[in-house]
Amino acid sequence: MAPMARIAPLSGFPEWLPEGRAVETHILRTVQRTFELHGFVDIETRAVEPLEQLLSKGETSKEVYLLRRLQGEEDRTDDKTLGLHFDLTVPFARYVLENAGHLAFPFKRYQIQKVWRGERPQDGRYREFTQADIDVVGQGELPFHFEVELPLVIAEALGSLRDVGMPPIRIAVSNRKVAQGFYQGIGLEDVEGTLRTIDKLDKIGPDGVRQGLQRDNGATPEQAEAALALASITGSDASVADAVLALGVRNEVLEEGLSELVQLVEAAAVRAPGVIGADLRIARGLDYYTGSVYETTLVGHEQLGSICSGGRYDSLASDGSRTYPGVGLSIGISRLVSRLLSADVMRPTRAVPTAVLVAVADEEHRPASDAVATALRARGIPADVAPSAAKFGKQIRHADRRSIPFVWFAGQDGPDQVKDIRSGEQVDADPASWSPPHADRWPRVTAGLG
Repeated sequence: MAPMARIAPLSGFPEWLPEGRAVETHILRTVQRTFELHGFVDIETRAVEPLEQLLSKGETSKEVYLLRRLQGEEDRTDDKTLGLHFDLTVPFARYVLENAGHLAFPFKRYQIQKVWRGERPQDGRYREFTQADIDVVGQGELPFHFEVELPLVIAEALGSLRDVGMPPIRIAVSNRKVAQGFYQGIGLEDVEGTLRTIDKLDKIGPDGVRQGLQRDNGATPEQAEAALALASITGSDASVADAVLALGVRNEVLEEGLSELVQLVEAAAVRAPGVIGADLRIARGLDYYTGSVYETTLVGHEQLGSICSGGRYDSLASDGSRTYPGVGLSIGISRLVSRLLSADVMRPTRAVPTAVLVAVADEEHRPASDAVATALRARGIPADVAPSAAKFGKQIRHADRRSIPFVWFAGQDGPDQVKDIRSGEQVDADPASWSPPHADRWPRVTAGLG
């Protein structure tokens, strides 16, 4: 028999080992619980959308994976090309339009699903990855206070992971109206293009942005310097507005954006001090953002880039007669997990759910061991039965390799006993009443060594 060829890994499609999956699951459960505490409801959308819909919001075609049958196309009944969704915002906009008559507005939803993006895999960037989104959508209008609420929800969700090793986060906020009003005030006509160029500041630096603004966006050297000066402004109070106005530009759009930005950072200073601050280099490259925009970084891991981003949009969803403005944020779960695992800042107490391994004296007595496990499970205690009736020492090692804390010995001529293999303590036990300590019943995620 020929040896099996080695399977080459497929880059960009992460598959965690059980320990990594336990960390990911803990993060997902934590953010899900926080979202629900704030009134967000869970939905799921299909994985595919018509290609024309996917490309209508500023995404490039090279990043969209197309869906087609292996066989020929002669039996197709429609002329739509389908693609896998590259984010959860575009399919959510379609979902709102299709179901508007059944939804109560403002509609608060969260959505945790896989998405696919055909880009070059690198640290924290994948072709298939999990996102966790929250959005609030209104019908016709959406009050500004939701632009304040959403980054605070994210701050709470990720902040609640601090006790298990999560590094601190910083949420940088800006407002598209500030940039739009400023660019218009200095005579730059290509507002959207300028925003996309400014959004590359971290990647190509000030010199690269300066050249790009002049080459691609029609900026004069003076306009390019003014745009870079705006992008350099940061702060966490009303001084941000003073710094912008000191650049010598005033108009209605700019001042409306500054008013909103100051409201946001001042509310955040009270409710999440030290977490949220204004940073006017934040532009967000997608065209549909119209108000507040957000980017989140892990303190100490800033080179990873944003782990959670989003913003306000006014015309992403429209049926021609009515618009559905919204604001949303998306956590890049896979990017976050990859860094937490590689830096060993978060780890599970064990990779398996099992708290008790029931030993098997011999195969003739396996039914007795099965009965013990059944009784424990009925009381909510995760239990497994040893795979073979090996010597007890080997069965204990089987549990130890999996970090299962307890081994149960079904008594044949006396009472059952359970052994804590960490301490060596062994006591009489009854499966109808014995329970492990609360901390051992289920695996927990704790801070690692990173």
